[in-house]
Amino acid sequence: MGRGPSIEGRKNAEDARRGKIFTKIIREIGVAARAGGGDPAGNPRLRTAIDKGLSANMTKDVIERAIRKATGELEGVEYEEIRYEGYASGGVAVIVDCLTDNKVRAVADVRHAFGKFGGNLGTDGSVAFMFRKLGVLSFAPGADEEELTEAAIDAGADDVIAYDDGAIDVLTTPDAFAAVKAAMQAAGLMPDIAEVTMRADNDIAVTGDTAQQVAKLLAWLEDLDDVQSVYSNADLGEDAYAQQQA
Repeated sequence: MGRGPSIEGRKNAEDARRGKIFTKIIREIGVAARAGGGDPAGNPRLRTAIDKGLSANMTKDVIERAIRKATGELEGVEYEEIRYEGYASGGVAVIVDCLTDNKVRAVADVRHAFGKFGGNLGTDGSVAFMFRKLGVLSFAPGADEEELTEAAIDAGADDVIAYDDGAIDVLTTPDAFAAVKAAMQAAGLMPDIAEVTMRADNDIAVTGDTAQQVAKLLAWLEDLDDVQSVYSNADLGEDAYAQQQA
């Protein structure tokens, strides 16, 4: 029987993963501050990025430094926002949002990933029409559906979706996301996940080897340094990622 990774090895891997998450959040904070100003009270995108950083245990000093770099108070690197679209195995649509200081590197890495796992990079607009941008506040099973629904409606949410396992999603427009989140929290309803994301209008179910290929592509893309977010319309089933890690 082979030996698993040492405690030190696991810690190093976790530190590297945490560092990569921090890097992505810092980039998002910087781009949001540069685009809409360094005051989160008047910049919902920045407020959301800061909340994401705080949730990841990022210190306020690190966040403030990222904002100061973006607004020109400190010297920093400028990042460009780029979106790539393509198809994975089984006709699964994929959107890849990047923040990069090197567009040539970013597109090469994304194209390589699609090719490596049986997909292909498409043109602008080739899959984006299948997705909607919206705010999502996700509550774990156990939340009171009636109470949550009433609070969500009062807060100005667009929809409330209850799933078979008891989990509940509150959906908002991107513009209303910050206000709805604040109102829900003020009512004592704390979401487990709160984000502005892209959701497909319809998912595509994939199984077996195809699901494995899609799962590997999505994981590879998410691990790229220049990639901020990856969205797809894949319904992979419960065991796709588990088998990938086996």
